[in-house]
Amino acid sequence: MKDAQPVKLTSLSSKGGCGCKIGPADLSQVLRGMPAPLPNPNLLVGLDTSDDAGVYKLSDDLALVQTVDFFTPIVDDPYSFGQVAAANAISDIYAMGGKPLTVLNIVAFPIKTLDKQVLTDILRGAADKVQEAGATLVGGHSIDDNEPKFGLAVTGLIHPDRVRTNAGAKPGDKLILTKPIGVGILTTSIKKDQLSEEEVLRVTSVMATLNKTAAEVMDGFEVHACTDVTGFGLLGHASEVAKGSGVGVRIGAADVPFLPRVRELAEAGFVPGGTKNNFAHVQDTVDFDPSIDQIGQWMLCDAVTSGGLLISAAAADADELLARLLDAGVEAAMIGETTADHPGRIAVAKTIR
Repeated sequence: MKDAQPVKLTSLSSKGGCGCKIGPADLSQVLRGMPAPLPNPNLLVGLDTSDDAGVYKLSDDLALVQTVDFFTPIVDDPYSFGQVAAANAISDIYAMGGKPLTVLNIVAFPIKTLDKQVLTDILRGAADKVQEAGATLVGGHSIDDNEPKFGLAVTGLIHPDRVRTNAGAKPGDKLILTKPIGVGILTTSIKKDQLSEEEVLRVTSVMATLNKTAAEVMDGFEVHACTDVTGFGLLGHASEVAKGSGVGVRIGAADVPFLPRVRELAEAGFVPGGTKNNFAHVQDTVDFDPSIDQIGQWMLCDAVTSGGLLISAAAADADELLARLLDAGVEAAMIGETTADHPGRIAVAKTIR
């Protein structure tokens, strides 16, 4: 199939990827004005803990997992954008411990001003990633819009007793992250033509990688909580785990894996607004070691697109879980632990080793 003529998709929007999200502070204020939902005993996971997806029980053996995610271009290549958007949306199902079943495309596209082949390539990239996940495309919805946007609504299946939430961590757990971060800083640098072709391919590959393998490996271990790290950044999502679970969280800054050149580019000024908004939202609940400078603090709050899973595993299982993830080719690292002290707060040390 003929590819579309080269187009710099990231130039068509002011923000990209999960950096488009309404900031956590603003979103919290908006949601406070919503009426309380009617009680439903079959709703296993709803709005209460800002989890990755909703879970609705159909029977004693079966529940639906539902999520939706879409955003503006995060990379310039249309096929890659479709892959990344699909991987990002499906990731919420994996974070809950579920298996993706069906997907719906969500499309906004300037059909009169941009080559239609661009949209074809976006959809083709998403379709390939959906197929890799073992899910089925069943339809979608499109609108004509000046700013291109793409994503998926995804439905998955899970046993009601196997649901992983972001609110089940226990004191003494170990925290494992399954992808390196720094995506927001690097993709901002893509818009400014600061990355080599090899560097663009590297960050794109990380974003387009499904969390399928990580979720499958995780399923064989005692995991108390899980979430995927996306637009609210590592510390934002870790904060949701701490608050939802009633535990404290300790993270070692030097133990967190970053993509190459993240610090260099952050020091050069390529820190996206979404990353700074994340920092502003969590700074009152995070205690940073004095050795961690402002750049380092921003890096830990970087707005990630299609990030890895943050797994809170029982300490007795954590080392073997990490080894199995690494053996399976997952770029995992042990980055922290949970504590009984200071519930709801995060302490960022230089290292936890």
